[in-house]
Amino acid sequence: MVQARELIDALGKAAREAAVTLAQAPAATKTAALDAAADAVIDRIPAILEANARDLDLARDKGLSDAMLDRLRLDEARLRAIADSLRAVAAQDDPVGQVIAEWDRPTGLHIRRVRTPIGVIGVIYESRPNVTADAGALALKSGNAVILRGGSESLHSSAAIHDCMVAGLQAAGLPVTAIQMVPTRDRAAVSAMLGAQGLIDVIIPRGGKGLVGLVQDQARVPVFAHLEGICHVYADAAADPDKARRVVLNAKTRRTGICGAAECLLIDRAFFARHGDVLIRALLEAGVEVRAEGELAQIPGTVPAQPDDFGREFLDMIIAARLVDGVDGAIAHIRRHGSQHTESILTEDDAVAERFFAGLDSAILMRNASTQFADGGEFGMGAEIGIATGKMHARGPVGAEQLTSFKYLVTGDGTVRA
Repeated sequence: MVQARELIDALGKAAREAAVTLAQAPAATKTAALDAAADAVIDRIPAILEANARDLDLARDKGLSDAMLDRLRLDEARLRAIADSLRAVAAQDDPVGQVIAEWDRPTGLHIRRVRTPIGVIGVIYESRPNVTADAGALALKSGNAVILRGGSESLHSSAAIHDCMVAGLQAAGLPVTAIQMVPTRDRAAVSAMLGAQGLIDVIIPRGGKGLVGLVQDQARVPVFAHLEGICHVYADAAADPDKARRVVLNAKTRRTGICGAAECLLIDRAFFARHGDVLIRALLEAGVEVRAEGELAQIPGTVPAQPDDFGREFLDMIIAARLVDGVDGAIAHIRRHGSQHTESILTEDDAVAERFFAGLDSAILMRNASTQFADGGEFGMGAEIGIATGKMHARGPVGAEQLTSFKYLVTGDGTVRA
């Protein structure tokens, strides 16, 4: 543990020095660094895929689930998407120095509230190597230094992508310590990061319930986090059955291992009476295991739901399903079992949609859209570090703007207080 603390102490001190430079770096310089990093990803596709193959072999030996392997797996298309994401972040307006508000006081003072970097961000994540690029890019864009601690199962892949980020920094003349990666699988490094007060300003965990719970329990620095993505889709009485079928299938099956995947389907009894088992049948035909309750459990092919199937993040081709009494029944269920991540209502009734939006306090609420859109890239942020479900500072996709704080700039003219 002493060795881990010494390592994080060294990384933290180097990051704080780099953060001073980044806070003053011109927008064009940061843009050039990200564009150069994107070029490096494309140029090094074979090397990154080779590193990823090593990680996948180790992950299979460890018995990781198919969903976890999918999170870990890279291919040329995913690497090109990472490069595109880097360029998308580069092309965004620089948030640092943006004037949020300004006003004049009768005393003669002119006051501006402007965006400023947080300082040093610590990101702890599991099997997704793309987080290395996303976190590095968003931290750089927002003028923050970042310390990355990827999962042991993605060490080779993350290191290969990190090398591309460093190449971008070097090409733009920025300190390479602006984006650092913890070079060890030692879990003591995680504890050391969580206790690095004065060196790390905020921790962002991205992973499963076990990781996020550990971080929230042990962290002595602020945390942006969500525990689980227990996302619900509610088919209202006024839902269009064709739209509902498309959305439900996409929300569950597009990628089952992401936090925006739907884990529970709620169906209004009136919809079921009118349209029957159209949604359940579509899921079953797509190969989804439907754990159903009540009348839905009478549908051939379903599996009887257990009480703990509601409020559970499956991250697999499994979904819980039950009937509810209208939008108020859906709201009550989600308030009891949800994780305040993402919920979607399927309805053509504006008043019902507004009631759903007003009655829930999840970070993301959708209407007639798949929960798989719960993603910073899909929100136009270029990338995200994660989805924050807390109510302080950042909520929903955490992009570059969410990685800034603000300060007040006050101008007078020899002004004194009476």
